[in-house]
This record gives sequence, structure tokens and C-alpha cells, in this order.
Amino acid sequence: MNWLAHAFLSEEHIDFKIGNILADPLKAKTWENASKHVKNGMKTHILIDSFTDKHEIVKASKKRLREKGLLKPVIIDLTYDYLLTKNWHLYSNISLKEFTDNFYNKAEKSLEYLPNRPNEIVMNLINKDLLNKYHTLEQLNTSFKRMDLRLSKRLLKRETASGYFYDVHVNLKDIEKDFLEFFPLLCKHIKKDLDSNKLNHWKI
Repeated sequence: MNWLAHAFLSEEHIDFKIGNILADPLKAKTWENASKHVKNGMKTHILIDSFTDKHEIVKASKKRLREKGLLKPVIIDLTYDYLLTKNWHLYSNISLKEFTDNFYNKAEKSLEYLPNRPNEIVMNLINKDLLNKYHTLEQLNTSFKRMDLRLSKRLLKRETASGYFYDVHVNLKDIEKDFLEFFPLLCKHIKKDLDSNKLNHWKI
């Protein structure tokens, strides 16, 4: 799962959402004086990734792309965010715009107390509107191309993220079926570790 999914799969406190999002770039390490919400958000991120990486439905989605490939996991993460955007109404009580606007407004205020590295990541998330990059297949393809810019020359000789777009496009119907089956299972799995009173944006 990528940025949008981790923000959605969080309690409504902004620190929780930020912790959930920052767990990857910060390697799940909090900073001194980080709030309990940040720490709990990072713990939830780990639960999400563990459940997702091991699940047979997600493995099936990866196999739909090609037999081998180092980038398959992140390609499916991005594609699942596209499918979450597309099917947002099935899972949320509020519109995607309301959700992301609310996140950005509160995240901007959090910049006042975030340390340098977390501050930099959250500011980049806000300035580039990274929660809203998956509304169309063209935007998804653009995200693959952006990923290529961050890959090493050695890896680019083996495969590119943008090279997966065709595989995603021709298999999208089946990948979407996988997602629609998997995402409610993921929500159910992590919900038992969250405060249900702070999940008012969830429809499921």
C-alpha cells in the first residue's frame, strides 16, 4: 500500500496519519519526543505491510504482471492506490477531496513541531499533493516514470517501473478484482488494533 492507503488506514489524529506515512522513509524509527500517536501510526504501518506482503491475493496480483521482477511489489502498491482512489466511495464516508484537504490542512500545522527530516517529507507530500496522484491511468503511468528517476543505473538496466505500465494496463481488470477482495480484509485485520471511535471516515 502507498501514501493514500496508509493515510486512510489510520485513526483520525493527524500525528497518527503522519506516523503511518513516515514509517517507510524513516525505517519505522521515531524521533525524540514523538507523540504516542506517531508511534502508534508507525506500528500500524508495520501491521499493514506485514499483512499485505504475505497475503495470497496480493501475491496473485504480482504474478499477473510478470513471472519475475524486482519492482513488482512497489508497482502493485502504486496500482492499489490508484484502485483505492477509483473505488474510494466504497470505503469512505467522506469524499476524497474532503479527506485530502483535511489531511493537508492539519499536516501543514504539524510542520511547526516536526524535526527536520519528517518536516521535509511532510512538506513535500503537501506541496506535491502526493495523495492525489492516482485519479487516472495517465497519472499512474506518470508515477511509474517518476520512480524511474530515482532508480539506480544498475537496476534500470534490468527493468524500469514505466516498463510495467503495459502489464498493469492489460491486467487491470483482474488486479482490480484482487484489490476489491483484499482491501476489506486488510481493513478488518488492522481495525482490531485501532480505536473504532477514531475511524469515522471508514464506511466498512
